[in-house]
Amino acid sequence: MAAAARATPADLPHIPVLLRPLLEAVRPVRGVWLDGTFGAGGYARALLEAGAEKVIGIDRDPAVFEMAAAWAGACGSRLELVQGTFGRLDEYGRDLSGVVLDLGVSSMQLDRPERGFSFMREGPLDMRMSQSGPSAADLVNSASEAELADILYLYGEERAARRIARAIVAARAEAPIETTRQLAAIVEGCLPRPRPGQSHPATRSFQAIRIAVNDEFGELVAGLEAAERALAPGGRLAVVSFHSLEDRIVKRFLQARSSTGGGGSRHAPEREAQEPAFRLLVRGEGPDARELAENPRARSARLRVAERTSAPAAPVDRRALGLPQPGPAGRQTARKGKR
Repeated sequence: MAAAARATPADLPHIPVLLRPLLEAVRPVRGVWLDGTFGAGGYARALLEAGAEKVIGIDRDPAVFEMAAAWAGACGSRLELVQGTFGRLDEYGRDLSGVVLDLGVSSMQLDRPERGFSFMREGPLDMRMSQSGPSAADLVNSASEAELADILYLYGEERAARRIARAIVAARAEAPIETTRQLAAIVEGCLPRPRPGQSHPATRSFQAIRIAVNDEFGELVAGLEAAERALAPGGRLAVVSFHSLEDRIVKRFLQARSSTGGGGSRHAPEREAQEPAFRLLVRGEGPDARELAENPRARSARLRVAERTSAPAAPVDRRALGLPQPGPAGRQTARKGKR
């Protein structure tokens, strides 16, 4: 690869999480890969350096391609950039040698106040990864109290969900909630002051609203199914997740699709025997001490890697994946939380 396109710590704005164990698990790197969460391009550049013939970089955020313009041209035809969602990745590539997904919000998005992802900086209450469609402000100012409580509890695991939802509805009756600091202040007013070392009180609420605005869990399941359809036999699927809810979905998907069927569980009835679509290679590896020292953001990250078999692709029973379910069923669960 040309020196101008070489990834180095000095020129990458953000460090790809769990990159070393990911590359070790998928070696030898060759053929065509798809990076479904292109972001700063760290994984794509590393895959090209490791031997991939081509990488297709997908992202729903148009801003990432503007930021990549300074170096992407040096990669020539080996790097193809596409604005889209990884839930449709099989429309952008087939017979792939590998797919990489780095889930959640990127550091670039958190660091830009105008994107409205962070409670640490004043900005418009936006949170849209694609910069289109309904925003977080639209959701916060229009959803019912019950809907807000569902979202906060099921997507953020916020035990004070009902109390926070009630406070949001009361505040917006006085004036629309339009900024990140406004929402953060409302949440802070509902919760005790954090102890040293604890996360900010608004962390779970902001996570939950961001997930709802971007339909992150629905997109994740669609992306996993699309990767199964797009990968060639022997191709590798590598997924980096950052919190327990999304990691649980990935774990259960890979377990279901690497199983021969039968047995059943409390999540799903017994199934007929089937040929497994994946072979598990890495089952939830976290960062080592070296990576934590270099990149504290990796603290909660988990890596899962699986190899595609020659079995036909098939849809997965989404009920077995543990997807949070807002609505009447989820509302019954949310009532168990604190008032």
